[in-house]
Amino acid sequence: MEPSSIRPARLADDINSFRRFNRMYTRFLGTLEERLLDSQFSLAEARVLYELANRTAPTAKEIAKDLGMDPGYLSRLLGKLERSSLLRRRASRRDGRYAEIGLTNRGKSAFQKLNARSDRQARSIMESFSPQGRTVLIRSMLAIEDILAKTGDRRPPYILRPHRIGDMGWIVSREGAFYADEYGFDVTFEALVARIVADFIMSFDPSREHCWIAEAYGQSVGHVFLVRHPEQTLTAKLRLLFVEPSARGSGLGKTLVTECLRFARAAGYKKIALWTQSILHGALRIYESAGFRLVKEEPHHSFGRDLIGQTWELDL
Repeated sequence: MEPSSIRPARLADDINSFRRFNRMYTRFLGTLEERLLDSQFSLAEARVLYELANRTAPTAKEIAKDLGMDPGYLSRLLGKLERSSLLRRRASRRDGRYAEIGLTNRGKSAFQKLNARSDRQARSIMESFSPQGRTVLIRSMLAIEDILAKTGDRRPPYILRPHRIGDMGWIVSREGAFYADEYGFDVTFEALVARIVADFIMSFDPSREHCWIAEAYGQSVGHVFLVRHPEQTLTAKLRLLFVEPSARGSGLGKTLVTECLRFARAAGYKKIALWTQSILHGALRIYESAGFRLVKEEPHHSFGRDLIGQTWELDL
């Protein structure tokens, strides 16, 4: 056991290292600038815009709680944004004592511009590292996040990244094997997945389409695609939502769908549609909680089984 006389000195060194890291990181990201990313918004205002853009009719109380922000300070920020015609309030349908908050069209446009700048900054930073360097960096960030997160509010240890070479083959293989084992689908389902990913790669438009791969400790644990609807210009299609059994219950499925919604809004889509099967109960719960509504269902025989296909839609 270490002599007790050493511990205060080591604690002081750790405190200095912690503060040095904080100073470096805030300087690196430019969060000390009065305006974030050369925009008209402060960091706090940008965080509030992000929450409003990625929630359905939240209340100020909910935002203050999740951001750990003083309610009085948040109220002043909301007032400023409302005076700038960036947000609107209306009486809550859940509880008349509270007001639901949402972005106006002007607010959505402001968020999309700010979000695009943030994406460009992150891309520029990530592109400056090698793939190996990015892996080390992200794993280190996850370790810091895992340690600092409060007990009971710990985020799952996964990261989301864009697709890269090798991912599509894994997706086809994994979905084919999983749905055969879990639901008895035959090889024609694997063929369908192969066509979907091949079409995605051959006609990929990064401004309008995206694939998210979820990784935990270097292993793929889920994925989802957002692609253009082949017939409707302002409609996107959500495809191939998949979460490994080992990652279920972590909220990953909800996170993947939320990312699709965020991207679709930023890309200017007005609606998201998806086709699924009535037996996929876990996925249906995720879609319903995200605000999708069932618009059509019909029986069909596919993948070696009698199924009920369902079409779900969400207006953005």
